[in-house]
Amino acid sequence: MTAPNPHGVVRCIRAALSDAGVEPDAMDAINGHLTATGADAREVEAWAEALERPPDRFPVLTATKSMIGHTLGAAGAIECVASVLMLMGGFVHPSLNCEDLHPRLSPFAASVPHAPCTLPGLRILAKAGFGFGDVNACVVFRAWNDG
Repeated sequence: MTAPNPHGVVRCIRAALSDAGVEPDAMDAINGHLTATGADAREVEAWAEALERPPDRFPVLTATKSMIGHTLGAAGAIECVASVLMLMGGFVHPSLNCEDLHPRLSPFAASVPHAPCTLPGLRILAKAGFGFGDVNACVVFRAWNDG
């Protein structure tokens, strides 16, 4: 019942992209569910599959939980606010305490910021929450263009 289902995660991400009318290559950044557990490697591998992007073309990957902890039922809402603020400000916040990534994540290490980084071209960011029993959610945010 609580076993992670990477196929469900991939379907969730792809459905969100389809609903948003966003191609996988257009994704600039991900604010992942990432809980600093062994499940992180499966999550990142699912993102790579869903976005059809190898590690050398993987978007910037950040984890709000690395800064504030897991707020349980409030996590999705808080992380969506963080995602919108990053889009508005053209930056990505760091993923703290990620110096020793899981070995399966080492190919993606260049995508994990350890300090805030400015991304002037940041236009599209996905936020996801993946839960027990395959209760998954993914939302795609796009920067407002008033021109």
